[in-house]
Parts: sequence; C-alpha cells; structure tokens
Amino acid sequence: MAYENLNEREKKVLSCLISYYVASADPVGSRAIANKFRLGISPATIRNTMQDLEEMGLVQQPHTSAGRIPTDAGYRIFVDTLLRQEQLSEADKHAIDSTILAMAGGVEAILDQTSRVLADLSRQLGVTISPKLDDSILFHIELIHMAEGKVLVVLAFKSGLARTILLEVDASIGWVELSEISRLLNEKLAGLSLGQIRRSITERLHDSGGDPKLLRLFLDSESDVWMGADADQLHIEGTRNIIEQPEFADRQKLWELMKILEKRTDLAGILRNYQETGSGIIITIGAENQAREIQSCSVVSASYKAGNTTGTIGIIGPTRMPYAKLMSLVKYAARQLSKVLSGE
Repeated sequence: MAYENLNEREKKVLSCLISYYVASADPVGSRAIANKFRLGISPATIRNTMQDLEEMGLVQQPHTSAGRIPTDAGYRIFVDTLLRQEQLSEADKHAIDSTILAMAGGVEAILDQTSRVLADLSRQLGVTISPKLDDSILFHIELIHMAEGKVLVVLAFKSGLARTILLEVDASIGWVELSEISRLLNEKLAGLSLGQIRRSITERLHDSGGDPKLLRLFLDSESDVWMGADADQLHIEGTRNIIEQPEFADRQKLWELMKILEKRTDLAGILRNYQETGSGIIITIGAENQAREIQSCSVVSASYKAGNTTGTIGIIGPTRMPYAKLMSLVKYAARQLSKVLSGE
C-alpha cells in the first residue's frame, strides 16, 4: 500500500500517536489516543488502525504488550504530508532577534550565539556553520602590531565578512615595514577571491619588493593567512539538552553521538551536503542520516546567506522531536542571519 493512499482515519491516528509520543516519550496505546484526542472512534477501532499502521512499517511495538512508537518511515510521512508548521511565538522571535541583531564582535560571535539561542529555544542541539570564504572577494588587508613579535592580520571581504589571523614575526619588524607590506598586499590582491589568491600568491608577489622577512609569511599558498578559509567552522551548543533526553539514557547511543560531535569537520561536511541536495528547510530523519552515529537523530537545517557565500544553520535531536516548532525556529533564524550578514 502506498503511503500517500493512507485513509483519513489512518492519517489521524498516526498524527495523534506521533504528537502524543513526542510529548510523553512513552509508547502510545489506543486508549491513550481515544482519551486525549476525542476522535469519535472507539479504542478498539484505534487499536485495529494502529495494527494496520504497524503492518505498513509506520509504527512499531518496542516490546510485547507495550503501546506503539513511530518508525523513521512514520515520522517521514508525518513530516511530508501531515505536519502543519507552527507559528513562532513573539517571545521566540524576540529571543532570536536580540541575539542576532544585537551581537557585536564579528560573524563567528554571531554564529556562536545563534547556536546557543537555538539550543535554548529547542531544548536540542543548536548548530551553525560559518560561510566558506574561498569565493569571497577580498576588499582590504590590514596588518596590526599587537605585541613584540606578533602581528594581527585582518582580511576584510566585500560581503562584510572578516577573518583574523595572529602571526609571529621577527621582533625587529616595526610599523613602517607593516605599513609598506599592507600597501603592497592591497595593491596586488584586493579584488580577488581568496581561492584565486591562494592559487596564485607566489606568482603575484614574486619580485614585488617589501621586507623579505615579513613577505615570506604571505608568499606560501599554505600560509596560515590563506589556509583554513575553505574549512567548515562548526558551532555547537546544547549538549546538556541531549544528555537529558530519555533516548540517550542508552549510553551507547550517547557515546556515538558525542563521538561525531567531537569530529566537527565530519559533522559540518554532512550538514553542508544536506543543503547541497535541496533548498529551504531540509529534514533528515534517523537512518536517512549519512553518519551512523546520528541515525538515532533527526536534523532540521537550512542555508543562510552572507554576501555571495552561504552557511548552514540547524537543530539536531532525537527523532522524537517537535518538528513543527523546530522548522519554524530554523527558518526564522536563517532568514534573520541572512539579513544581518548580507547587509540588509
């Protein structure tokens, strides 16, 4: 039987079962659905409908004589065909706005706080991934003397994003040499993308003059200044929220999840791939997730814009999550981030 051919009774029972289970975390019996939702049908009829849903693979019994819980397929049908997106409360909107709009200190600080507010509002894991800077157009380079033997390199991009790198230099290098190298770098590199710079830096700066002791810090395409801009910077908040979820009383599940959270680049790559396969809000449920370690979880994610680059924002939690609310949270936060980071 095709899932789209579920009759109205089956749809109502499945929807009620999932709503009850998300709230309670306990297997759901027919009498519980009859008492709570007042569907106008008997517990016996609901029980028979639940058996039909089980035969379709949409619900299952965790053990004999227990009620039913949704399967990944059941959640997928619920999300795709039965879910009504929840209107975000004004309090939640205000919490997101006050975090994103009021933050100072650069993109990373904004993303760090955004992951925190998502975790607080969802009671799950809040995740943000920085935009890749490889395609960003360099607007200006500034070298700032910080302390003896240390120079702060500030890369400012036309999108409004910035990247800072602290370099160790010869202690004898002073502000005159820094000023000259800054002028030279801006003359040769401004207007190029970071990827173009990294691929051609040696040729562009060859025989360009300037203090060789300082210039060599920029000549190598693998210099700290140019490397890492295409790496995914992942911000995660809300680990305690996950630990408190009953699903992760299973220490093996918890250990697997913690293991992939430590591999930040792996998780960031997985989340980026989800956004490359579609647009808008992307929801991946249970075994649909690429990494085995998060196949007991669902991921609600979306892209945000920062000038001509994009980043990813999302929420990770057990498959038993309030999808309607989390979709609204992620959608609104992504939209507000895009406005701020794209200068709107």
